Amino acid sequence: MSNSPLLSIPLPSIPLLSIRDLCIDFVGSGAPIQALRNINVDIAPGRAVGLVGESGSGKSTVALAALGLPDKEARLRGGAILYKGRDIYAMADEERRKLRASVISIVFQDPFTSLNPSLLVGHQIREALLVHRGFSTEDADAECLRLLREVGIADPGKMMRSYPHQLSGGMKQRALIAAALASDPELLILDEPTTALDVTVESQILDLLAQLRVSRKLSMLFISHNLGVIARICDEVCVLYAGEVLEQGPTAQVLADPRHPYTKGLLAALPHLGERRERGKRLVPIPGRLPHPSARPTGCVFSDRCAFVQGENCATAQTMTLQTPDHAARCWRAKDLAGLPWPAAVSVAEPVALDGANDTIRARPPVDRKPMVTVQGLERAFDAGGWRLRLPRLLGGRSPAKRAQEAVFKAVDGVSLTVGAGEVVGLVGESGCGKTTLGRCLIDLIHPTAGQIRIDGRNLVSADARMRRAILKDAQMVFQNPDSSLNPRKTVREILARPMQLFGVTTTAAETQRQVLALLDLVRLGPHYADRYPHQMSGGEKQRIGIARALATNPRFIVCDEAVSALDVSVQASILNLLCDLRDQLDVAYLFISHDLAVVSHVADRICVMYKGKIVEEGSADAVIDAPRHPYTQKLLSSVPSVDRFARKPL
Repeated sequence: MSNSPLLSIPLPSIPLLSIRDLCIDFVGSGAPIQALRNINVDIAPGRAVGLVGESGSGKSTVALAALGLPDKEARLRGGAILYKGRDIYAMADEERRKLRASVISIVFQDPFTSLNPSLLVGHQIREALLVHRGFSTEDADAECLRLLREVGIADPGKMMRSYPHQLSGGMKQRALIAAALASDPELLILDEPTTALDVTVESQILDLLAQLRVSRKLSMLFISHNLGVIARICDEVCVLYAGEVLEQGPTAQVLADPRHPYTKGLLAALPHLGERRERGKRLVPIPGRLPHPSARPTGCVFSDRCAFVQGENCATAQTMTLQTPDHAARCWRAKDLAGLPWPAAVSVAEPVALDGANDTIRARPPVDRKPMVTVQGLERAFDAGGWRLRLPRLLGGRSPAKRAQEAVFKAVDGVSLTVGAGEVVGLVGESGCGKTTLGRCLIDLIHPTAGQIRIDGRNLVSADARMRRAILKDAQMVFQNPDSSLNPRKTVREILARPMQLFGVTTTAAETQRQVLALLDLVRLGPHYADRYPHQMSGGEKQRIGIARALATNPRFIVCDEAVSALDVSVQASILNLLCDLRDQLDVAYLFISHDLAVVSHVADRICVMYKGKIVEEGSADAVIDAPRHPYTQKLLSSVPSVDRFARKPL
């Protein structure tokens, strides 16, 4: 990092890990593609450094490179990664392996795929103790119990005897952290460790990590696209875009006074709790999309999406310049942009609101709306013993009476709610509280055990097949993960045409094709997307196709099940704006299911809070967010990580 001004920044001590001018290329059948360019990051002992940026910016590539485990197609083109001054890539393979086994550990994003489903949790944690630290079996078992207690497991013995599928998401993540701590590391790399968790479990994991930093004097490299999480856990933050560091410095400084336009754009795209007076305003996404590594703009890598681009200087390569003694940004206009927010005006890449305004969504004063969906006393019970084959009794199966006794777990327990025409009702709560089960009952993917569901006055529960088909034409769903809900073998044209054909929306091939193009236009995608496959699109584009598919039958009610939870903040802002536009244009009603209260507070007219299968609080979005009455709602709101405490004071 000989040419970086950050070398002059005094550090608390010699860095534990130093990434110096790191350049990594991906080598395939064609020309090498630059994945990382001149990355410089220092992690001092006991410090937590955050790495933020959109998906595809290179965050995970940095993490794997720091472990000495780059992708098999990755090649180190330049730079060095130093552990206490020693280049880990100059070490022999065996020495580097011992480094990973003793001083550097990683916790991956998804505990559902990181833990071996065929092995007991205790076996997976004990393995590192036996292989790398030379423990006896007896000592390894004792240490495993201690580690599980350290990460907050109340019954570590039961945990050791459990398989991963028997644990909740939060328990799985704690088990992963315990496994990472088994090697007694000095540096813990965390790659999106809370993305798959709901807000209360996320808060518990962040509290745990903060405690471990103090008790174990751990250093951390924390990778996330959630700026609120970074604000809560990290001392310093490094903003990555298209394989380059665009801004870095103390977290409080960077979030309170961002100097690079990209950081400003990320912060502007965030919905915020406590800003209900602003809920009529559109979110402000960053226009365009992250460039492919083989097609980066010349000069500044952010220039083609930047709201502050100006003159020929932006067409030349940018260097990191100090803004304060320990805060740097890669932008020649950084000092001039101090205090300026990302502009709220909508760009050509973000269509104007459908009522013609540039920065507002149509005002939605409280009115008496005709009920579109009415739910009364809805229940859905499941077998408390889990999934089992229903074999005849002669083959060892349970009797009908025994099955009836065991079906005592009620995922949805006596829920009643209404959704008015054109209304957005937010449904929030922890994972496992019954949100998704309720949403799937409303579109007949799951049949309720008891209760009534009326959609536009028609009873879905007691309807015959013909009536059910007519009702479901008016009730559709946008699923959480477009990668698993879109058929990878079908083109967009085929995906959108299928529901029209099934429900008789169109009668001729020509009419179907016209409707496909109209749907693409409705969700702000061009006609050239019709012949693409899902893998040829970004996450935000795939989610737009999921929305278009839900709209293909001209529904009047849509269940949005965590429809934006897996998206980057800028893409999330675009999708939320789109959903609000469609609500206003088509007068469609939404049940908006999410664990992100900031998102729900931005889009919802009313909010229902669900806990253990029951609605425990319901009211207008203003009332629930600003003056929650139920202790569980208060707990949810207090758990939300936020950047607001670093907000810049008005000039």
